[in-house]
Amino acid sequence: MAGEPGSARNDDLRLADSLRAGDVIALTEVYDAYAPFLFDYCHGLLRDRVEAAGALRNCVISAREHVGRLGEPDRLRGWLYAIARKECMRRRDSPNRHHGQEAPEAEDDLSAEQLARREERRLLAHSALAALSGRQREAIDLSVRHELDEVDLAGVFGIPLEETLELVERSRAGLDAAIRAALIAQNHWKNCPSVSALTESWPLAPQTAASLVRHVASCPVCAELETPPLPADRLLSVLPIAAIPADLRLDVLTAATAEDRAGNRRAIAAWTEPFDEYGWPLPYDATPARAKDRGTGGRRRGPIIGAVAAAVAAVVVLAGAMTAFGGEGEPDAAGTPSTSSTGSGGGSGDPSAPAEPVPTDPSSPSASPTSSSPSPSKSPSKTPSPSKTTSEGPTSRPPSPPPTQEPPRPGHLTVNGCDMGHNRSCTITVTAVGGPVNWRVTGASGELRASGSGHLAAGQSSGVTVSRTNGTCWWPQDGSVSFSPGGSASVGYC
Repeated sequence: MAGEPGSARNDDLRLADSLRAGDVIALTEVYDAYAPFLFDYCHGLLRDRVEAAGALRNCVISAREHVGRLGEPDRLRGWLYAIARKECMRRRDSPNRHHGQEAPEAEDDLSAEQLARREERRLLAHSALAALSGRQREAIDLSVRHELDEVDLAGVFGIPLEETLELVERSRAGLDAAIRAALIAQNHWKNCPSVSALTESWPLAPQTAASLVRHVASCPVCAELETPPLPADRLLSVLPIAAIPADLRLDVLTAATAEDRAGNRRAIAAWTEPFDEYGWPLPYDATPARAKDRGTGGRRRGPIIGAVAAAVAAVVVLAGAMTAFGGEGEPDAAGTPSTSSTGSGGGSGDPSAPAEPVPTDPSSPSASPTSSSPSPSKSPSKTPSPSKTTSEGPTSRPPSPPPTQEPPRPGHLTVNGCDMGHNRSCTITVTAVGGPVNWRVTGASGELRASGSGHLAAGQSSGVTVSRTNGTCWWPQDGSVSFSPGGSASVGYC
């Protein structure tokens, strides 16, 4: 989908150098070369053409403002996907996001017979992909259709290279097993009563697809069935590609270069911050204050040259034809949680608008008042007058007052998010650090529902169950659950 990786590396280096030099022509080249693919990726995450167009526009603006940070200019294309993903996650977290206007499919000059064959292959592809987790589907899409390598994927997801290699291998093995199971369901359902019972509707729902993969892996009848080899790149090539609006080019380039919109560009560029030591944006997080405390330590990659080449050689590179993994057993449906970063959950704008309102700086932490317990002040006591002695003896010394005990200082709440994958719920962990905490759930975004409250002593933890209300979904989604006092937990689902 994205062309030859080797030539793209040379183009990336040239375009990045030109952008750093302020070449406006290079910006148009970047748009013409990468915008159609970036728009399709953003549309897959947002499922709305207005939001996808706005995300692409902000991606191009941020790339021009921050290109000087990129330590590896020959990875400009993967870096653009990382910026685009962060912007999409920010928009998905917005309560004001646009819904319901999916982009039309890019047109192909196909005959009626070819369209019918493509539709049949699409149903097969959807049924196979349904067995994977959202993170696995996204990794497969970026690897196969958009031809990003593992180093680029580490930057896009904001996870260490080792985790990326493991994610790619699990995703490849899971897809290979899912393709075989889907082919058996499509062509050999009469041979096995269990397969016939599982595949009454087509394409398969996620739970059905996962059950089918488990059955095929353990069924002696299905083990004897032969299925034709179907590489992942051929299977995914039939999936629809969102058509980029024709008038978006002028809007994006104007927004990225017009002198009177410099203030908007600075504000939009702030949404992409912070960056790691390689100049890649840290993943989106709706809690900027906590993200600043975390810093960038241990985020992902190590030296790119040498060690990375050896590590990447340990797995199959995903560009081009796909090599089969074993395909035994159930594919891992657990998504890999992202490292969080700072960001704003503000509303998204209409890309057709002549100018955007200046957004607030997403990197500014929200001021949380700290309550201190002052020690009780001791009032000065008057010097007692000397008392007279009696014949019974001297006066006794008055007892010392008991020492004043200060109340325990309140602690602060830390929260750890969760990823439910295809399940309908997962558990967030809340912990009191530095003292006791009275906590409660204050809200949840999007399709998420959560509630709870309680008291935690210092060091104690508790769990909060968060569930999703939506049904079938094809792409990974992220939301958040907010807590008082302060704190927000990221939740991945689908």
